[in-house]
Amino acid sequence: MALNNPYGASPVLQEPAVGAGVQILLLALLGPAIGMGPAGWLTGLVFAVATWAVLSRAVHRSRLRSFGPANRVTLGRAVLVGAVTALVADSFAGPPPVTLLVGLTAVALLLDGVDGKVARRTGTSSALGARFDMEVDAFLILVLSVYVAVSVSVGPWVVLIGGMRYAFVAASYVYRWLNAPLPPSTARKTVAALQGVLLLVAGSDLLPRVATTGLAALALGLLVWSFGRDVVWLWRRSRAVAAVGGAGTGAGPERVLEPVAG
Repeated sequence: MALNNPYGASPVLQEPAVGAGVQILLLALLGPAIGMGPAGWLTGLVFAVATWAVLSRAVHRSRLRSFGPANRVTLGRAVLVGAVTALVADSFAGPPPVTLLVGLTAVALLLDGVDGKVARRTGTSSALGARFDMEVDAFLILVLSVYVAVSVSVGPWVVLIGGMRYAFVAASYVYRWLNAPLPPSTARKTVAALQGVLLLVAGSDLLPRVATTGLAALALGLLVWSFGRDVVWLWRRSRAVAAVGGAGTGAGPERVLEPVAG
């Protein structure tokens, strides 16, 4: 996105601002059409400003020379997630436009697999892009879990689905062994992808209450299993590191810590 730059700002730093502008424009189009209330407007605007601020700081610290096509796809997804967040906040005051909410969420979920493919095909993969993608996914799951818990009235326990990743991050500040890198896992990726799909179907209000509750319970059960599996692996890894470091046998820790595909 090439823009005139009279104030000397780096072009790559302009892209988060463009994303915030698109977010506000989308709210301006959707708000009057659906009669969005103050809660929806405020939440959407806060999301736009917060995304701009956090992403701008991350881009500056990463010293990227180009924002890249994959990050633009993720930024587009973030704009959709911002709109979904505004709709969910607005749903606390009155019935939400379920069709619109489901449609925006479905597009955001479908694009989840696009940014990674674009990054690989264009050779623009980066740590920032991977983190940006993960944070957008995590926040969408949190918002959907709140919607299913409150607006669909399944129960507050559903928020555990969206909160589990943030609880894991908080715990990693106390238990440093949780920060170790995990081995690649198809099962983990599958469970993560299913969270959005199951919560979307549960939030569509198309199924009987028993089925909706069952889908939410399935999503939570799969997530508990996935996180529990990873926590056990990390704990065993930390024990292995301690054992190798204390034994002084000369056996390389890479032998003890060799990941097993799962």
